[in-house]
Amino acid sequence: MNEKLGIAHFWAQGDAISHGVALALLLMSVVSWTIIIGKVVAQLRARASIMAAMQSFWNASSRTQALETMRKDDRTGVFAMVATDAVLAAQAWEERAENGINTGGVDAGEFIGRTLQQSTLLAQARVERGLTFLASVGSTAPFVGLFGTVWGIYHALVGLSGATQVVLDKVAGPVGEALIMTAAGLFVAIPAVLAYNAFTRANRLVLAQLDGFAHSLHAWLVAGVRLDGQARAATVTALHAAQAH
Repeated sequence: MNEKLGIAHFWAQGDAISHGVALALLLMSVVSWTIIIGKVVAQLRARASIMAAMQSFWNASSRTQALETMRKDDRTGVFAMVATDAVLAAQAWEERAENGINTGGVDAGEFIGRTLQQSTLLAQARVERGLTFLASVGSTAPFVGLFGTVWGIYHALVGLSGATQVVLDKVAGPVGEALIMTAAGLFVAIPAVLAYNAFTRANRLVLAQLDGFAHSLHAWLVAGVRLDGQARAATVTALHAAQAH
């Protein structure tokens, strides 16, 4: 590449605004890739641990053992959080009922159900953390780059305004350098958009598993209903099939 048309030359010819746009795009890219790498690692850990964590939980002989195994096996932390909140809610309601304390007309199913609903919403927010930033980067980075391009072209034309004769080489260089901003905006936006779509799809599966787990947990804590071994195996097989697709 001609040294006069390199990145260093572009940076040297730019002003404070063009430098600010370039730094903004660089910051957006760094944060986006940090989120992407972190969530890829989290997704891989989730796939490896969710099934084992749920099997260990339902195979446990007591609530205490179930929570211990879930906390140990659930690397995502969200299933363990929901299970812990639900079990603590069930224990709190049972203690009040055993001590003859008025529960305010709220039965165990309603009380545990409210706890599960709140805990599931918090878990969903935790699973979807970072997606809003990726969506924002994907939608705004091209326009940030376009603004840098427009400003660069304007800056180049202002620099040529006093010339009596316009030479193509003097125009092509600054304009080409300004167009780098558009390419930079797309370079930042495209990975963010692709990652957002991929993580949204993966999160739907995790949240569906979490919702099913919460319903099963509610049935167990309220009515003592637990899946037997055959039903558990069928559920796990179905979830594995869903993951494959």
